[in-house]
Amino acid sequence: MSSISIIGTGNMARTLGARAITGGNAVEVIGRDQSKATALAQDLGGGTTAGAWGTAPAGDIVIVALLHDGVVPTVAQYGDALAGKVIVDISNPFNSAFDGLAHREQTSIAREVAKAAPASASVVKAFNTVFRHVLEKGRPDVFLAGDDAHAKARVEAFVESLGMRPLDVGGLAMAHWLEGAGVVTVGLANHGVGNLDFALGITELPA
Repeated sequence: MSSISIIGTGNMARTLGARAITGGNAVEVIGRDQSKATALAQDLGGGTTAGAWGTAPAGDIVIVALLHDGVVPTVAQYGDALAGKVIVDISNPFNSAFDGLAHREQTSIAREVAKAAPASASVVKAFNTVFRHVLEKGRPDVFLAGDDAHAKARVEAFVESLGMRPLDVGGLAMAHWLEGAGVVTVGLANHGVGNLDFALGITELPA
C-alpha cells in the first residue's frame, strides 16, 4: 500500500501506526528519544522500523505527529531530508482555553509547514478533526486539504487503507478552517454532545 514515516512517539503516533500496519502499509517511527522510537516500533510489530531523528525518513508520506508548537520547527530542522515527501500535518493549535486557535491571523500550522519545507515537498492537512480513540476504534470521515492534487490522492489512498473515508475540502488555505473545525469538535464534546465518542462527518441525502 503506502510507505509511511511517523515523526513522534505519542498517542497519535501509536494509533496511526497501528491502523497503518493493519491496513497493510509499511511503517517507520521516528522520535527524538531513540529508545522510545525503538520501543514503539517493537510494540506496533508488523515490520515497523525505528528511524534516526534528523535523517531522511524512509516513507514517501511523512506524518508529523507532534504538538502544534513543535511541528514547524521540526520540519525546518529536517530541511532537505524532506525533499520530495508528502508531509501530513495532523496538529490542532488550540489556545490555552481550548475555545479558539493559538494563532490570530488567518493561517494554519500546515501553511507554515509549507513555508518551512523544501519546495519539492507537498503538505496536506488531515486527521485533526478526529479524536484519538475514535481514530483507534472507529471508521470516521477524514477531512483533508492541500494544494497538490497528486499528494492529496496519495493521502486519500492511505486513509482508505485504514478503512476510513477521505473527504477533500480544497486547497491548503482551507487548513485554517479545518483547524477551526478542530475547535468545534472540542466545543461539541464539552457541550452539545457531552463526550468524546464522536467525529465530524458528512451525511449525503439520497438522490
